[in-house]
Amino acid sequence: MTTAILSYLRVPKKLKNKAAVSFFPDINWKFLCFTALFACLFLLVYYVWQVRYLTSGSYLINNYEREINGLMNEKKDLEILFAESSFLEEARQKIRELNFQRTTSLKYIQIPDNYLARAK
Repeated sequence: MTTAILSYLRVPKKLKNKAAVSFFPDINWKFLCFTALFACLFLLVYYVWQVRYLTSGSYLINNYEREINGLMNEKKDLEILFAESSFLEEARQKIRELNFQRTTSLKYIQIPDNYLARAK
């Protein structure tokens, strides 16, 4: 090494002490640990609160989806009932137009056994 570098490396003690004091201040470790512990506890409580909030939201969504599915099924049933009722109404109107009447008695035709075809 040259003498210029060696003289540069020899920093006076006053400058070293001054630099050490200005860059590394005295730290109150008790206060720092208490603050860090308080911050950790606060974040833990906040995390639990957020998880509870999210789970309650998911339960609400599931309940609403079940309700929507129930309403959709009810809608389909009502559509079927409406289609059937409109069909029955059209059939009744057609019956009225053709002047059909209700039967009062039924008579069945008796077919003897020897009139039926037999398979060989």
